[in-house]
Amino acid sequence: LVSLRSRILSRIARLAGDGPQTQAGTTAPAEPQTAGMVTRQREIAGHPARGLTPARLHRILEEAERGDLVAQSELAQDMEERNGHLAAELDKRRRAVIQLDWTVEPPRNPSAAERADAEYLDELLRDVPEWEDVLYDLTDAYLHGFAALEIEWARQGREYRPARLTHRPQTWFRLDAETRTELRLRDDSAAGAALWPLGWLVHRHRARSGYLHRIGLVRSLCWPYLFQSYGVGDLAELLEIYGIPVRIGHYPATATPEQKSTLLRALAGIGHNAAAALPEGMTVDFEAHAQGSADPYQALIGWCERTISKILIGGTLTSDSGGGTNTNALGRVHETALWDLVTSDCRQLAGGIQTGLLGPLLMLNRGHSDPTRLPRIVFDLSEPEDMEMYSKALPPLAALGLRIPHAWAHERLGIPEPEGDEPVLLPPPAPPAAAPAVPPAPAPLAALSAGLPATVPDTPDRIAARLRDEAQVGMDRLLATIGEPPAEIATLSAYRDWLDAKLGGGTLPAPEFAAAMQRALVLGHLAGRFDVQSEVGVSGD
Repeated sequence: LVSLRSRILSRIARLAGDGPQTQAGTTAPAEPQTAGMVTRQREIAGHPARGLTPARLHRILEEAERGDLVAQSELAQDMEERNGHLAAELDKRRRAVIQLDWTVEPPRNPSAAERADAEYLDELLRDVPEWEDVLYDLTDAYLHGFAALEIEWARQGREYRPARLTHRPQTWFRLDAETRTELRLRDDSAAGAALWPLGWLVHRHRARSGYLHRIGLVRSLCWPYLFQSYGVGDLAELLEIYGIPVRIGHYPATATPEQKSTLLRALAGIGHNAAAALPEGMTVDFEAHAQGSADPYQALIGWCERTISKILIGGTLTSDSGGGTNTNALGRVHETALWDLVTSDCRQLAGGIQTGLLGPLLMLNRGHSDPTRLPRIVFDLSEPEDMEMYSKALPPLAALGLRIPHAWAHERLGIPEPEGDEPVLLPPPAPPAAAPAVPPAPAPLAALSAGLPATVPDTPDRIAARLRDEAQVGMDRLLATIGEPPAEIATLSAYRDWLDAKLGGGTLPAPEFAAAMQRALVLGHLAGRFDVQSEVGVSGD
């Protein structure tokens, strides 16, 4: 009956139209919707994590399925406050988003007006007060499944601008009993009040598919949180009594109840005070101290922490819960898993901002009415490149002839292109090349190499060049003697026979070739001796 009554009231509220009916181009709400909700502002949390048991946790989750999100939201708040490991891992994932750069980009194939809208929104969002805090508050949806920020609008000239975006606790809301997807504000009615158009920025974060009460991480984290709280409690109890001997008191059969109570208080005080006063006739025996091991409890606590890390950041080796298995390779794999989660978080966050803030800004200030062509906030998810690797790889590739665009290299390395006459860094000037020192040639060998260059000793290439120059005269005379071959020669064998006849039996008629070759051999022999003697420092004779 209660569920049926809630559905009827919910449908009546939707038909009646709660809140201002804002259309494109009309004004924003004059005041926040919660301005008169004094009851919600004075509400005290119930702290359901106190004395939490599996049966009570099951009831809390069932209440959320019926649309009552208060207990589940309060439990999520308690979990984040009481569990340091959960809070640290969740904060790591949340702050990974707010430190990223972002821009507002137009939709695909934009028109000139859509480009102008994107530039306008980019400039306007950068003027929003404490924008980083706004992003951080929106990431509160990771745990709860949604985060709602109430927008207070301010008029600057003819434009509306968000003066303040205030995070409202998830306990202020409930689910529509019929759809279980629509958020409604908890007021004095049974069904709750519909959220005013243009008054809220609501981000729904999907950690899994399902209705709104099931998409948050709280329903996965609550069980390891519960088991860890049991393990910590049992470990604390063990540490409290571990090492303290067991005290056994003896009292006479005629002892009165007051004397028995005195003996019991004395036994309890001996453990910590090491002193007690006993009535005459009473004795205390000390048995062996309590035995026990903390290993089972620490194993349970470690398992819970590793499970929490896997749920929140996709692995364990980016935290201190690796259990002694930390390696660099596995750590980089787990870091990649965290980056994949951050990438998904950014894209979901961009969608919530697009419909909850960018759309209303264009509707109020520019009359934009097409929700399918809205600009979108884009986070810079590009990973920094290894500059040292590129500095070593690009020059050899360019030397091989690859045409590498400057714009591509700037984009990959994250280095912006200089604008106009902006000063740029230049490579240091190369020092002038110093002439190689030439060791002095031994006196007899210097006389033999007088025809060689004076600065450096001859190399085989220089000897070959000199041989070619000296033999050029003979080659010219040889070619003049041979002349042009007859046109009737069509085969290589015929050309060979004709060439042998012209050379007089295959001998070279020019003696310049023999003389040049003789000088080259002598020069090469002397150059080799010069090199060897220069290396060992021995003068030739």
